[in-house]
Amino acid sequence: MTRYGFVSTFPPTRCGLATFTAALAGVLAARPGDESVIVRVDDGVPAGPSLPSSRLRIAGILHPGDLPSRIRAAVALNRCDVVVVQHEYGIYGGTDGEEVIDLLDRIRRPVVTVMHTVLATPRPHQRTVTVAVADRSDAVVAMTAAGSQLLVDEFGIPSSRLRLIPHGVDEWSLSMPAGAPHPPTVLTWGLLGPGKGIEWGIRAVALMKATGSAPVYRVLGQTHPKVILESGQRYRRALWALADELGVGELVEIDGRYREPEELALDVAATDAILLPYDSREQTTSGVLVEAVAAGRPVIATRFPHAVELLSEGTGLLVDQKNPAQIAEAITSTLRKVATAPAARRQIVHEPLVNGWSSVGAQYRALAADLMHALQVAG
Repeated sequence: MTRYGFVSTFPPTRCGLATFTAALAGVLAARPGDESVIVRVDDGVPAGPSLPSSRLRIAGILHPGDLPSRIRAAVALNRCDVVVVQHEYGIYGGTDGEEVIDLLDRIRRPVVTVMHTVLATPRPHQRTVTVAVADRSDAVVAMTAAGSQLLVDEFGIPSSRLRLIPHGVDEWSLSMPAGAPHPPTVLTWGLLGPGKGIEWGIRAVALMKATGSAPVYRVLGQTHPKVILESGQRYRRALWALADELGVGELVEIDGRYREPEELALDVAATDAILLPYDSREQTTSGVLVEAVAAGRPVIATRFPHAVELLSEGTGLLVDQKNPAQIAEAITSTLRKVATAPAARRQIVHEPLVNGWSSVGAQYRALAADLMHALQVAG
């Protein structure tokens, strides 16, 4: 029996870290006798109680700025065999989430830290925090080759401590249904907020409308909970206003309903291309990108590092950030191929481009076994 401890945000909070942790903790606890224990990070986003299952157990909540909760978290995690920490600067207390360092100092079990953000140009204090977290980890996981290289080159983390384990993807998206007939459609999904670049997709649709070739552009996803706390629905309202101003309101759908995986699969099946027009030039990991590639639909994305890594070998088209003309050209090219050769709508997806959670879980399970064995030998 292996007991896996996790430190992360967790459902019902809906963010990338929470859904990642729920999937990984679930698959690791799926083996008979194994268990996943969650210390849920309170990231300041209102949420209801977590809903544990027979495979998952909530062991407490880590409150930023609260030393007693860190002590309680460490006690719970030290009852586990191995601890998996999801690292993101914005969820732990202190400047750049530095309170996670104190938590790690209190953990006496092998620690695996998963780096969800790896910055190419970190601020000095961000670099200090990242190096301190890595120094207190027995293994540091990067989910892309670009992220792994940055951890070596920019942060000086020894390659011997690094492990490259890709982001997992739900099995449903590995085999998409055919979908019903529909007008030419482009889809973006995921949590909504500034930096997602939706405005550039809308501007691209306006350029295409001028040539009589505009598709329907569907944007699916709730506003990011932290964005709601800071600015409410201002970004979503600005997108609606932009679509109306450019005369494409009838072509742009911005739907804020949360979709379960089965419902999202049907939405993806009814689209011709997936657009990820992100503003970031440093995003080394994108769960939505992995899902999009796994879905087998043509993908158009801006040149953020994870997209460059996944799409450079012909599995999609790359465009510059904040460039609606390039986006329009890429959409036009993709839709033309789909119209003349419908089979182009389906891409053949091979390993190691995408990995189901069962495969990813096996890699984490093997890493945990190695660390536990090393501890036994050393002890």
